[in-house]
Amino acid sequence: MKLGDSLGRSRRRRKGKGDSDVLEDSTEAGAEEPGEGSGAEEPGDGSDTTRAPFGGSGTGAVHPWLQGRNLVIGVASLALIGWIFGYGVATRVLFPAPPPPGDLFDVPDLRGLGFPIASERVAGAGLTIGAVDSLQHPSVPGGQVLGQSPLPGQVLLPERPVDVTISAGPQTLSVPDVTSLDEERARIVLETSGFIVSTRTVEAEAPRGRVVSISPRPDSAVALPAEVTIFVSAGPPVVAMPLVLGLERAEAEAMLDSLGLVVSDVEEVFRFGRDQGIVVEQEPAADTELERGTSVRLKVGRGGRDGGRRRPGGHDP
Repeated sequence: MKLGDSLGRSRRRRKGKGDSDVLEDSTEAGAEEPGEGSGAEEPGDGSDTTRAPFGGSGTGAVHPWLQGRNLVIGVASLALIGWIFGYGVATRVLFPAPPPPGDLFDVPDLRGLGFPIASERVAGAGLTIGAVDSLQHPSVPGGQVLGQSPLPGQVLLPERPVDVTISAGPQTLSVPDVTSLDEERARIVLETSGFIVSTRTVEAEAPRGRVVSISPRPDSAVALPAEVTIFVSAGPPVVAMPLVLGLERAEAEAMLDSLGLVVSDVEEVFRFGRDQGIVVEQEPAADTELERGTSVRLKVGRGGRDGGRRRPGGHDP
């Protein structure tokens, strides 16, 4: 067949047919005259090769992308329905909400009150006294409320307990007897017992540094913390040795005795003139500081052959 005859036939068919017939005629023309014209090859099985939109086969099949989207929507819908059902079962059947509470009462402030008054106030608030414990306190008297739980201002259901802590008062302890101890040891004993120690120095016959008394008195029960004062001896009182030279023997002995000094030895030495019966020497020397009871030695002038003999205690042999 000639090329002109083929083209004429195609034009006549387009006049009486639709677009699909035109395509079919063109295909048939190419099949009748292979090798002629443009040289187009015939499909191997003679099927229609026209493609549908989105890559379809032209026979009405759904695109794979649309199939995946429909699957995701279906799974999400099932999950949402399952979650709503599970939430309803959990909140209505397994863990139902508690019933609404009734009246709530304010917790009163009990601190600083005595226990009987605190109990009455708790009962008046529609609550009850719970656990009661005690605690020693150095400044709060025994029987007063130190703390509470719940704290003031919180709310509780009726008849709920309020725990309180009661003061047992300060700790008391007997004062140990530290008299006759030296100052350092007495301080250690008192401080390890929990006392605060202060020291005062007094004149006493006891040796220097020894505790002669304490305040409060030994074995007194006092509340801790407490202060204990210890009185420490400064040693026996001291006096200055007076100057007795030139005094009569009797006058010198009276002066020394009034000062607490003891004339232990009087020695008579030979003297001429007015020194007879007069104190001519003394030991210790004047202005020497001496403790009361210290011995003093005197020398008194005497005339005659027996001068120089000692007369202890101021008596003649």
